[in-house]
Amino acid sequence: MKGAAQVAREMRDKAQIMDEEAVRRALVRIAHEIVERNQGTGDLCAVGIRTRGVPLARRLARLIGEIEGREIPCGILDITLYRDDLTTVANQPVVQRTEVPFPIVGRTVVLVDDVIYTGRTVRAALDALIDLGRPRAIQLAVLVDRGHRELPIRADFVGKNVPTSTREVVAVLLRETDGGADRVVIRELPDEGAPGGRA
Repeated sequence: MKGAAQVAREMRDKAQIMDEEAVRRALVRIAHEIVERNQGTGDLCAVGIRTRGVPLARRLARLIGEIEGREIPCGILDITLYRDDLTTVANQPVVQRTEVPFPIVGRTVVLVDDVIYTGRTVRAALDALIDLGRPRAIQLAVLVDRGHRELPIRADFVGKNVPTSTREVVAVLLRETDGGADRVVIRELPDEGAPGGRA
């Protein structure tokens, strides 16, 4: 059976669905929607899910700061040990630090990720967040919603809805994590398929 790294190398780009400008516009719109929904920034904070949710959360915090004149606090959430597919991800999963250097109790937390798919990553993130305290509310912002939900979870703020097949992968490439220009592409799995791993 092929490993996830080998499958990733064999995937080919099928289509680009967002370029750098489209990513920028989507984040600006989401930032405005967050401010409007919450009637300002008040008790608002952002928490990005590792890996690509982190730079997206930081950008949203910066954009909200430009809109409101006050940047909201931003944290980092690692959900590795909360995943329900942990045994299929790796024999020795790499656990990174969660960094939320502010209290979330009583606050409105905007949880940020790059893509929502089955909803299982978000479920794990909710468990991880609740372990840090009890927020007043949790809202979800994603750059791409690709459908195929397996859990009753939906995003409050979506940059782009993209219908996909289960044989396709939505790859969000950001300058902070991948170098080069921001872009979102659809990739096709090789014929043999790929090991599990759900977002």
